[in-house]
Amino acid sequence: MAVNKSLAKASMRVAPSVASEYVRAVLDKAIDGVGPLRSVAASADSKLVDASGDVEDAVKAWMRLHIGLAGAQGFVTNLGGVAALPAAIAANVVGVTLVQCHLVAGIAHLRGYDLEDPRVRNAILACMLGEDDVRVLVRTTNLPSSPMAIATSPVHDPALDELISREVTTDLVARTAGRRAITMIGRRVPLLGGVVGGGGDALSTWSIGQYAARELRDRNLR
Repeated sequence: MAVNKSLAKASMRVAPSVASEYVRAVLDKAIDGVGPLRSVAASADSKLVDASGDVEDAVKAWMRLHIGLAGAQGFVTNLGGVAALPAAIAANVVGVTLVQCHLVAGIAHLRGYDLEDPRVRNAILACMLGEDDVRVLVRTTNLPSSPMAIATSPVHDPALDELISREVTTDLVARTAGRRAITMIGRRVPLLGGVVGGGGDALSTWSIGQYAARELRDRNLR
């Protein structure tokens, strides 16, 4: 993973603005709704109604839904042969990023955060990095604090926008590079590539959802 991250960081240095624009555009689409994904507010509120107003039950149901969605898109985008690999990787990265942004934004919405607040959007993207990466970034002073602290900071720091966007894109590229060799082997065996890709995306989505649920504590009671 360290080698993958080094390569990813090198590629991000070539076009940092592209990195920033990519994750922000995906986050915007995820929050507003795109394709089969309804807007975060509408679909998360629907889950809250189904849970009879119990926020934590709604969060659990929301997480189950997105883990399933991530696994399904990972399975489908990794079914093709080796010749289709470049296009499939791009589709896989976009698909899993959309699902995970939608997941974390929904948790934030259910817990009482304003999705239009740039601090909250930075916190959502920070959650996408996962607990281990956030700890490293905080320890090396590249990130001021945890996602919860970023979301509730007294003021928005515009400098964080580019930093967090770049780190998230680097992480996505690294994850994709890390799975590429395994996926290429799997694509030579019918269905195995889909199982590997879907399982990996479901697991990473579960991990990000768990972290976001721990970090973005309920503000509805305050």
